[in-house]
Amino acid sequence: MKSICVYCGANAGVSPRYAEQARALAAALVAQNLSLVYGGGNVGLMGVIADEVLRLGGEVTGVIPTALVEREVGHSGLTRQFIVKDMHERKAMMAQLSDGFIAMPGGMGTLEELFEMLTWSQLGIHSKPVGLLNVDGFYDKLVGFIDHARDEGFIKPQHAAMVRVNASPAALVQSLNKA
Repeated sequence: MKSICVYCGANAGVSPRYAEQARALAAALVAQNLSLVYGGGNVGLMGVIADEVLRLGGEVTGVIPTALVEREVGHSGLTRQFIVKDMHERKAMMAQLSDGFIAMPGGMGTLEELFEMLTWSQLGIHSKPVGLLNVDGFYDKLVGFIDHARDEGFIKPQHAAMVRVNASPAALVQSLNKA
């Protein structure tokens, strides 16, 4: 494993713990010699994790659509930055450049990206590990819902088990790195 794609908010959220854990995840990536692939912005948790990986000497690749360069204030100090046509191209390129995926706390875009990678794995499009960084229980209800959908027969048990959930950035990265 050489790189992990991190999906996270273009906002920082209300708790300072989200940014603290973004910095801890950055440290875990650099400690395990993994580069960061992410959405290319310099705001919210996206900016926090990218800045911290760079500060620690790691590599960061951003992928951002033209329409979001100014809206998300595209990061100008990355190791590599790809400006793409649209969100479809962004997600495909991020998936291609990554050996695994982690969703940090975030909004609709983070959830959409997470579920697309889980769906692609379920369909056999890729076999890369997918994890949730469950900061202070942020994803508890989502994990519960996935279990509920499994119990109701809409998600096969092996597909529900694809999601690795951990509250520790270092443990989650290590789990994905061993997959």
